[in-house]
Amino acid sequence: MTTKPNRSLETFANPNPERDYEIRFDCPEFTCLCPKTGQPDFATLRIRYVPDRACVELKSLKLYLWSFRNDGAFHEAVTNQILDDLVAAMKPRRLTVEGDFMVRGGIRTVIEVNYVAKAPIKRGKTSR
Repeated sequence: MTTKPNRSLETFANPNPERDYEIRFDCPEFTCLCPKTGQPDFATLRIRYVPDRACVELKSLKLYLWSFRNDGAFHEAVTNQILDDLVAAMKPRRLTVEGDFMVRGGIRTVIEVNYVAKAPIKRGKTSR
């Protein structure tokens, strides 16, 4: 595994796929750049998910988050992109990503995005 920032997320098999349980990560050193000024934006990312068949590997998550350090992105866009990328990599049962961005210009921004897997469609006879 590389030790340089990159956008790939590695996963491993969920050791208990028969059970719902929540995994939580607090990432207090997230940094991206303001797309208007180029100044750094600092945030704490909170990631909570219920895995299905796969869990995200922590070093790859760290390197993935690090890859945003030199990118200009609005808070809303980067938080949604992180959710989309984690969903694509893991296909979890549920996932929430919260970006809690530090005060800039007297305004603190908190973005929360959620994903819930669609329940499988039950096929069978219907009664009328």
